[in-house]
Amino acid sequence: MAGNDFTIGNMPLHAPHLHSRAITAENVRGGKGAGGQARNGRKGEPCLRQLAKDMVFTFAEIEGPGCIRHIWITVEGQTPHKMRNLILRMYWDGQATPSVEAPLGDFFGVAHGLRRNTESAFLATPEGRGFNCWFPMPFAKGAKLTIANESGADANMFFYQVDYTAGDAVDADTPRFHAQFRRTPQTTMCEDHAILDGVEGRGRFLGCNVGIVDHVDHPLIWFGEGEVKMYIDGDGEYPTICGTGTEDYAGSGWGMGEFQCRQLGCPVRTWKYIAFYRWHETDPVYFHRDIRVTIQQMGSDGSVDRAPESGPLGEFIRAGKYRKDYLGDGCFERVDDVCSTAYWYQTLPTLPFPAFPDRDVRSLDLPPHNLRNDGRAIE
Repeated sequence: MAGNDFTIGNMPLHAPHLHSRAITAENVRGGKGAGGQARNGRKGEPCLRQLAKDMVFTFAEIEGPGCIRHIWITVEGQTPHKMRNLILRMYWDGQATPSVEAPLGDFFGVAHGLRRNTESAFLATPEGRGFNCWFPMPFAKGAKLTIANESGADANMFFYQVDYTAGDAVDADTPRFHAQFRRTPQTTMCEDHAILDGVEGRGRFLGCNVGIVDHVDHPLIWFGEGEVKMYIDGDGEYPTICGTGTEDYAGSGWGMGEFQCRQLGCPVRTWKYIAFYRWHETDPVYFHRDIRVTIQQMGSDGSVDRAPESGPLGEFIRAGKYRKDYLGDGCFERVDDVCSTAYWYQTLPTLPFPAFPDRDVRSLDLPPHNLRNDGRAIE
C-alpha cells in the first residue's frame, strides 16, 4: 500500500502538490509566514472591528487553483435580526453572479435567526456562538467571499478564518459549491415552496435546512404532512424522488421533536418556530441536466373518521387558513411561512438567482430574542 493511500478526513497524510493556507484579519491575503504580524504578533488585529451599516466587506480573496476546507466566523451581538441580515455571498472564478447567497445564521444551519449548539456532517455552531463549515469549495481561477451588513445598523467585531489548500487540481468539469436562501412568508394554497429551482448543469444536491413559522400553533394540529419532492433531469409533473412527509424527510416519524444527528436533525422545535436539516452525504442525489426540489405545505388534525369542520381545524377552516376540501386521512392543504437554504454542487456557470428577499421579508416575524426550545428567552 502506498503511503498516500492512508487518509484522515478523506485527505492524504501528505500531499506534495498542496499547500496549507489561512486568511484572517491579521493575514488578509493568506501569505506564507505572514500570520499574526499586527502589534508584533500580540493579537493586534483579530477581527474587523466595525462592519458598518450597508458595508460589503470582502473577507477572503484567493487566487486559484485551490479549495476552501473550513470557514469559522463569529460576530458580536448575535440577535435574530442580525443573524438574518448579515448576508454571506461567495463567488467562484471571476463570476459576477454569486454561487452562495444566504443570511449568516441560515447558511450555518439554523433558521429564524436562532442560535443552537449544533453539530452535523458539515456544520457546527458550538454553544450557538461560533459558526463553522467544512464544505469543500474548489475553485480554479479564484474565490471571493463577502459579508454584507444589511441589518440597518452598524455591527461590531466580525471575526473570521478561512482555511484552504492551494494547488488543488480543479478544472471546468469540477462542480463548484453553491448555497441559496429562499423565503415564502405566505405560501399559496396547493403550490409547493421551492427549496431549489433554476439550476442547470451537472452536479449533486447535498441537502438543505428548512424553517417553518407555524401560525396555527395548535397542539392538536400537525404542520408536517408535506412531502419533499426532487425533480431531476427534465422531470415533468411528477418527481423522480418523493418522500412521505416532512418529519420523515428529516429522518424522524410520528411528529418531530428536538434532535440532532450527523445526517439529519431538528435543532429548533419551540412555540411556533421549527427548523430542521437533512444532508445527502452517503445517499447522494445526482443530476446531469437540472434539478428542482420542493416541499409541500400540508397538515393534519387526525380527523380521519369525521368531517374536518367538527375537529380542531374547524375555526381555522372558517378563518380561511385551510382549504375546506378534505384530502382524506386527516390531511389538509395549508398556508405556511417557509424559509430554506439549499446546498448543492454544480458545474459553472451559475445562473442568476431569484431576487434575494429584502430586509422586510427576511425579518418578518422573527423571534425578538434567541429562544429556548421551551419558548423562554435566552439572555
